[in-house]
Amino acid sequence: MEENLYGRKENRIQGKYVFRWVCGIAHTLYASLTFWWVWISYTTFHDQTGHLTGLANRLMALFIYAFVFVLLMKSMGGYLIGVSRKMNVVGSLAVALFITDAAEVFISLAITGQFRFFWAFLWRYILLFLVQTFCISLSSIMLIDLYRKKFPPLRLIEIYGSHPNRVAKKMGFRDDKYYFDGKIQCDEPDEKIIETILPYDAVLINDVPYDREDELLRMCFDINKRVYFTPAISDVMIKSSDDINLFDTPIYLCRNSGMSAWQRFWKRFFDIVLSVLAIIILSPLLGVVAIFIKAGDGGPVFYRQERVTLNGRRFMILKFRSMIVDAEKDNRTIPAGAEDPRITKVGRFIRATRIDELPQLFNIAKGDMSIVGPRPERVAHVEKYTRDIPEFRYRLKMRGGLTGYAQVYGKYNTTAMDKLKMDLSYITNYSLLLDVQIIFETLRVIMQKESTEGFSEEDQKTMHDADRTPVEE
Repeated sequence: MEENLYGRKENRIQGKYVFRWVCGIAHTLYASLTFWWVWISYTTFHDQTGHLTGLANRLMALFIYAFVFVLLMKSMGGYLIGVSRKMNVVGSLAVALFITDAAEVFISLAITGQFRFFWAFLWRYILLFLVQTFCISLSSIMLIDLYRKKFPPLRLIEIYGSHPNRVAKKMGFRDDKYYFDGKIQCDEPDEKIIETILPYDAVLINDVPYDREDELLRMCFDINKRVYFTPAISDVMIKSSDDINLFDTPIYLCRNSGMSAWQRFWKRFFDIVLSVLAIIILSPLLGVVAIFIKAGDGGPVFYRQERVTLNGRRFMILKFRSMIVDAEKDNRTIPAGAEDPRITKVGRFIRATRIDELPQLFNIAKGDMSIVGPRPERVAHVEKYTRDIPEFRYRLKMRGGLTGYAQVYGKYNTTAMDKLKMDLSYITNYSLLLDVQIIFETLRVIMQKESTEGFSEEDQKTMHDADRTPVEE
């Protein structure tokens, strides 16, 4: 009976993977073939030499487009039908299509060897992008609805310890994926726990003592039960370890040496090049925003605040001012809420679109910050969080960033511990490809309301012990 139940559950889980795999193939074929049709239509009419209409060249153009599209879709989560929210999937595929079609303009110029075709390719690929985005977005929404109908949410039970948190509640917000239907204390006898969790699809082991967590993981492995659990900081660091296969005993190696000299060189090189280019390209936008801020209330355009970066070095971060001039007149830290009356009309827009962060490009060019890295915190917050969580200082092993792992996958009001775990995942698994992925993810996240969500009254109450320092803009 138990084996049949397990088999049915496994078949349903495997069915989810097959469904997403088929959807991904269908979207890739549609995007690639629509591009191919545009490419063939144009080159057939304009190819005077005949070398572009050959089968090999046509297949090469198709392969390059499909390769770039798949790479971007995988890195940005555009294939996660039924995993991510509808708007997350739509945003991911829209950005992936935009970058692919934009890159294809220059790839097509390189293949044809004719720069005079630039405008012809440009308007065709813009139209192609609009058609592809509409059709694949509509298809994704319909497929997600079908997925949710065919694969109902997993029925979960929580095994909890003595430390209360909101993990189960956070997972419960995704009621399309998870349904919590019970809980049990981790100190209950093993026999009772096994009997209780057997009917469920999965188990959440939620912040229980380390020794007991180990026992529960073994127990769930033994009965083939899917497990979700909250990692400890040591678990996050171990993820980056290497296998040492020199002996007849498994050994893991955690190098703990930070970035190599080459990684530091290339990261700084791209920081300088990209920040300078961004400043030049965005200078008209920066000028317009500065004018609107100044015209709004006559106050200063920029807001400066002391932050902490690599190895504990302090610097003054630069942002567009989004609050009234006397927002910190009482010299107290007041986390900005979603409807904070201190935020100006211009400030509300530039905060929602993240434009207020753009002056930090000058910090990046100067060397105070990096494009990607742990978000630099205020001095008082670093001191407080380090007292509460000694491992918080590990974030200072890397230069602070304009965007980062925690900014992409967390929220504005994510707890310090959760941000620390996400930033440690970035630090211990650093690569230039990970930086590129986070930059692409940032483009998608900017469009999501929850990523800029302010602190609620409940969040602010839990932070009332924060040091009495000036408020962050």
